Amino acid sequence: MALTHSTTRNTDLLVRLLGERRPLVMGILNVTPDSFSDGGRFIDPDAALAQARRMQGDGADFLDVGAQSTRPYVGAQPVSLDDELARLGPVLRPVIELGLPVSIDTIKARVAAWALEQGAAILNDVWGLQRDPDMARVAAEHGVPAVVMHNREAPDPALDIMADVKTFFSRSLDIAAKAGIGRDRIVLDPGIGFGKTPEQSITVIARLGELRSFGLPLLMGLSRKRFINFVSPSRPGERLGGSIAGNVLSVLAGADIVRVHDVAETVQAVRVTAAIQKARHD
Repeated sequence: MALTHSTTRNTDLLVRLLGERRPLVMGILNVTPDSFSDGGRFIDPDAALAQARRMQGDGADFLDVGAQSTRPYVGAQPVSLDDELARLGPVLRPVIELGLPVSIDTIKARVAAWALEQGAAILNDVWGLQRDPDMARVAAEHGVPAVVMHNREAPDPALDIMADVKTFFSRSLDIAAKAGIGRDRIVLDPGIGFGKTPEQSITVIARLGELRSFGLPLLMGLSRKRFINFVSPSRPGERLGGSIAGNVLSVLAGADIVRVHDVAETVQAVRVTAAIQKARHD
């Protein structure tokens, strides 16, 4: 399947951004009624585009657009293929035309294929290529980077969570290789909050450096997640401080990308972190 000019251009830009060896910020754009943090705020196409412009102005390196809640807790409602495409239809192309690389956050290969044909540059699969059997093929055919996230159906407090994450990633990488996705097109996301207890999410953040052994870029999506409430009781919109703390510590441990709701504050935090780290090593 031929790539659009926009897809090729933006994919190349992502590769260049990762090559700069600085923390990158991915802005979250949920066009859903039930996302855990901002459900319903941006389901209107005009509101979604305004938010995309705001995040671009705030310094986001790229945007992640999703039309089905993949909230890591109970309560997300299944969305049909037609409904997901209907939500994305009026939004995706205008957001892509802003000029930032855009990732499509979906668990459906048919939605992913449509979005990539529209010019999305990244595939973000919260089931790590292991749920929809066509997802890896779609990513390979379009030649785009794929964010491979660890997930589980339900938390198991007795589980060695880091061992489970590593086993899951190894399985995903095998699927990717068999589909023809090069390792240079894979980004790993340990899935904070997904199939994990709050304690396990904290463990993954604390031990993130162990995942550098895969030799692949790491993405952290911990913005406003429930583990913050576990440490400091708060509603999702009150978790900026905890999100900043988690993202800064993740960057120090080797995270290449942080996926966030609060772009301006996070951009400032990771830039200052990177500047201090650079001065420490000069």
